[in-house]
Amino acid sequence: MKRRRERVLITGGAGFIGSHLCDHFLARGFEVLCVDNLLTGSVDNIAHIRHPAFRFIDLDVTSYIYIEGPVDYILHFASPASPKDYLELPIQTLKVGSLGTHKALGLAMAKKAVFLLASTSEVYGDPLEHPQKESYWGNVNPVGPRGVYDEAKRFAEALTVAYRTAQSVDTKIVRIFNTYGPRMRLGDGRAIPNFLSQALRGRPLTVFGDGTQTRSFCYIDDLVEGIDRLLMSRHAGPVNLGNPKELTLNEMARKVIELTGSRSRIVYRPLPTDDPKVRQPDIRLARKLLGWSPRVDLTKGLLRTIAYFRTRLAGRRS
Repeated sequence: MKRRRERVLITGGAGFIGSHLCDHFLARGFEVLCVDNLLTGSVDNIAHIRHPAFRFIDLDVTSYIYIEGPVDYILHFASPASPKDYLELPIQTLKVGSLGTHKALGLAMAKKAVFLLASTSEVYGDPLEHPQKESYWGNVNPVGPRGVYDEAKRFAEALTVAYRTAQSVDTKIVRIFNTYGPRMRLGDGRAIPNFLSQALRGRPLTVFGDGTQTRSFCYIDDLVEGIDRLLMSRHAGPVNLGNPKELTLNEMARKVIELTGSRSRIVYRPLPTDDPKVRQPDIRLARKLLGWSPRVDLTKGLLRTIAYFRTRLAGRRS
């Protein structure tokens, strides 16, 4: 008797990270159910997939999730993720973090599936601890403009733990730090896509604040590998995944100008409310439990991302 393929369901599967997860699990021999309502995701991210084990389902997970047949793994990645998106879509962000997570966990319980929640470094807020380790509770303003995303993810974490303890669902929580790579949207609003879009168009690079605030940038391939390792492990998390190499936004802007060969200059704008001053993951737990650490260096990752952005911009002009 032929053994069936294991099935993985990815909410937000047409998004930046979700689409890379679709590719990854198809390559590993899984059947992949990609669920997305395309609020911030795009069919362009999955248009290249022509695989009999792949299925796209246009669905809003805050309403319901019904799937026929078995489901072995559920990766809950549905959510606006950039400040630009969740400031424009505050209610949808809160709903997918609460109602969407509830629906996805209910499906995991019904199907006896392993559930992995995509949480975020934003649960640490504007951190008073540096670097941030998983035991840190954070410094979050629940009524600030970023609170809709921060608190949606913090609630999602609490709900995931409740289903683990009260309903014995096998759950995992990954806290994702800044990630970049191909398939980020040109108008995403975050630092790297903003800088690349501006540099490749010959426009000034916009830095908010004085540019001394720090970020740590992880290439998408490294993140996907870490997610897979956590999903297949016996560890519940939360586990930080990100690149601990920290740099200022000024340094990143100059790096983008250098690698694109742009003549753009840097201009400065006021710092948005509650924008974190520092952001750096402590990944000792990921190294210890998962044997994971990022391998793609910044220059290599940026060059791959620049090539993608050049192609997208050329397509817009043609």
